[in-house]
Amino acid sequence: MLLYILELVGIAAFAASGALVGVTKRLDIFGVCVVGVFTGIGGGIVRDLLLDIHPPTSLGSWPNFGTALGTSLLVFFLHSALGRLRREILVLDAVGMGLFASTGAVIALEHGASPLASCLIGGTAAIGGGILRDVLVNEVPLLLHRDLYAIPALLGSALVVVSSELGSGPNAALIAGTALASVLRLLALWRKWSLPGPRIVE
Repeated sequence: MLLYILELVGIAAFAASGALVGVTKRLDIFGVCVVGVFTGIGGGIVRDLLLDIHPPTSLGSWPNFGTALGTSLLVFFLHSALGRLRREILVLDAVGMGLFASTGAVIALEHGASPLASCLIGGTAAIGGGILRDVLVNEVPLLLHRDLYAIPALLGSALVVVSSELGSGPNAALIAGTALASVLRLLALWRKWSLPGPRIVE
């Protein structure tokens, strides 16, 4: 039950971040909903395809799709109450990333994936929705920026896998992985941590 609830919360967080980006790009209601829905369920679709789950859960489950669509509509009509949109987008994106990293790893383990594959699938699920969002609005994906994005996702999913291998319960692993990935992402934004870039020689 906790896994299902966290997945819906992750979908809502990612859908809200995608819809907010659509609002800042001045898209119409259909455009905002498209960006929001694809951001919300995109990571889950990629995860299910990697695990050979057909059709993907997010496409065959009304609660998943409905959560993404409902959140997008809510953001479209209430975005003026959210104040400074960029800050909200980044916070929601960090929370969604953490939730998808942990739930993706747990679902991969439950479907018989190896520990390494589960870690990578969790990280992929965490960044998939954000990549789709940025591509749809013609932005360079956050994954390709110098600030930390994929690293917190991989560390969060790795913590879930390690905790499970050590015999920890799935609920504790889910909470720990989500917290680690989300907090690391928010700390990286706050402290402006980044990976080294190439040295440009002129």
